[in-house]
Amino acid sequence: MSAAKPRTPSSGRDASWLVGADLLAVVLAFIGQIMLTHALLAEHYGWMVLAIDLYASLFLVIDLGLPTLLARDGTRAPSLVPAAVWRTYRWQAMAALPFVLLAVLVRPESWLNIDAPLNLLVLAALIALVHVASYAPRSGLRVLGEARLEALTKVVERGLTVCGYGVLVWMGSTSVSAFTMAFLFGAVAGWALALFWVLRTAPPAPKTVDWARFGSSWTSPRTLMMSALPFAITLGILPYVIRIEKFMVAASGGATLGAVFHVAQLAWLAGLVVPAAIRSALLPVLGRARTNPLEHQRELNQATDLCFGLLPYGLFGGYAIMTFFAPLAFPEAYLDGTHGASAVDVFTVLLAGWGLTLLATPTYTSLMAGQHPWRFTLFILLVLLAAMALGFMLVLEGPDDAGQKLYAGAVASSLSAGVLLLLSWWMSGELDVVRHRRDEWMLVFLGGSFIIVGLVSQTLWWTLGLPLFLFTKQGWKAVRSTLD
Repeated sequence: MSAAKPRTPSSGRDASWLVGADLLAVVLAFIGQIMLTHALLAEHYGWMVLAIDLYASLFLVIDLGLPTLLARDGTRAPSLVPAAVWRTYRWQAMAALPFVLLAVLVRPESWLNIDAPLNLLVLAALIALVHVASYAPRSGLRVLGEARLEALTKVVERGLTVCGYGVLVWMGSTSVSAFTMAFLFGAVAGWALALFWVLRTAPPAPKTVDWARFGSSWTSPRTLMMSALPFAITLGILPYVIRIEKFMVAASGGATLGAVFHVAQLAWLAGLVVPAAIRSALLPVLGRARTNPLEHQRELNQATDLCFGLLPYGLFGGYAIMTFFAPLAFPEAYLDGTHGASAVDVFTVLLAGWGLTLLATPTYTSLMAGQHPWRFTLFILLVLLAAMALGFMLVLEGPDDAGQKLYAGAVASSLSAGVLLLLSWWMSGELDVVRHRRDEWMLVFLGGSFIIVGLVSQTLWWTLGLPLFLFTKQGWKAVRSTLD
């Protein structure tokens, strides 16, 4: 009887697992945010979400880029994955201490008007560190073809967090620190489960670890750090690309205004799990195809088909969720303009940026998996500089009116996503692929623009975007072609 064929990464199958799990986790997170907005004062809610986002941004560089390197190279020697996870932890532990000391000395929470108690700040920092620790085993599971298990760890993490919130609400708690502790409990559980499964599912480890099987990047500490450095710098920059507008709104308008912008971002951030899952599933596949141009182009076209197919569902689905469910879920003050503007209207402007980010996913993942990782670092740095410039002009130097400041933050965010898309085309070297499909891209841009204009203006222009649903068939075909 022949041995069972080991599982290997598959872009369509793994993206399906990760997208499905992330969307379920998003639903749970949405429920959790509803509980938080009802249980906590707006200012305390602002403290919690801003502190968690702040420390997540500050500590992400401790990742060192090693989990990304593992996802890129790990398919060459699956039996070495557990050893790579432990090697990653040794380096990350050494990197964590100076950054923790820096956070204690600099006290960056004061920059964002977070006048929170010390225990909340400590819990937020621990959440960020645990999340960084979870990346290596989750990358290992993806390399082993077990994205389904990685997906389950995310659902478990979010589910336990929401259960903790539910218990606190049932007890009548209004302690922001208690709710942050519940978040930490869920994060620790998700990390522990990922680590357990990567050790359990990996092939038997060889007696002697030969790092050259992963490639030249792993053969010595110096080459490992130099190979991972571009990804480390990128990960240190990337959170600010997503959060810079919220930070600027809070810095110039206060924690309460930051909380309103966060509510507006909720469905937008939820939608970003879709391109993130596609990127996570596509990276090992493109890494494997790095020396095979035909396979690389095939995988890139399939990922583009998938993004085209998902676009109209994300635009209409996100708008429906915020329009119909947000008024039922969140306190009225977040939606009636009490704090300056309706979170739903601000979200609708943000929706354009989500679509542009989704469309950029195949090409920026191609850049990430390519032979020149420093080019990807430069790409993210340029996007951040564009986001900072747009935020400075539109938010910090923009209107003083609270409502207009919220809208300015949303416009800056969407324009930054447009820069992301254009730079990803140019710097990935995939402009010929884009030109080859220029008719489809024209239809996507026109249809997406009509949808956004119609939704923002509350007119029937959105009906001119309905032809985008014609991409559903080829999107589904792209998924099916890669299923194992």
